[in-house]
Amino acid sequence: MRQLIFVSVFMALLLVLGGCATSSPDVVQRGDAQRMSRVEEGVLLSLRPVVIDGSQSGAGALVGGVTGAVAGASLSGMPREARVLGLLAGVAGAVAGNAIERSATREDAFEMLIQLRGGERRAVVQAKGSEALYPGDAVILITTGGKVRVTRAPR
Repeated sequence: MRQLIFVSVFMALLLVLGGCATSSPDVVQRGDAQRMSRVEEGVLLSLRPVVIDGSQSGAGALVGGVTGAVAGASLSGMPREARVLGLLAGVAGAVAGNAIERSATREDAFEMLIQLRGGERRAVVQAKGSEALYPGDAVILITTGGKVRVTRAPR
């Protein structure tokens, strides 16, 4: 039974870590490789720190619930007690799994206000990347498949 609990916990960790996606401008999705992108030039007007809320896909709750139910049911040798403990531990595991998924997928980000060369303004929220941007910087907006990245303009 301990082996089953260990496998369940290990699978839960794999699913939670595997579900961690990023919106970092330094990470390009596989489907965006070798695609033509639209590029617009502009000037960064302002930068405001924000937090991108974590996802709640249900995977964390599912894995936490199953893991909790298995662990709770194995705590008692009496069948009726084992069912009740399994149910209670499953609910607690689902709540904990959901909270873990949400906190693991939160990201620090910036909301950027950009003045385009043609006079239009755009607001973009983007996770923090390795490149530091400051108001007044010349930037480019790279749009691929409806997703936008902001980076410093080449000189």
